[in-house]
Amino acid sequence: MKILSLKLDDPIYAEAEEITRHLKIARNRYINEAVNLYNTYQKRRILKNQLTQESKLVSENSLEILKEFELLRDED
Repeated sequence: MKILSLKLDDPIYAEAEEITRHLKIARNRYINEAVNLYNTYQKRRILKNQLTQESKLVSENSLEILKEFELLRDED
């Protein structure tokens, strides 16, 4: 486990304190869960962007192959 010094904007801190009191969990646990959730979100965003880029590359290649098949069909 790593120890961090964390600076939060006052409104964010106040809201987090209110929520942790309501949920009856430690601030540390709340922040860990929040960072974990945000990491998951960012990983999915990165994967989405990566898949979008790769899909565009495959799409271009697929169109070329489709055109070649159409040419072969036209020759018959």
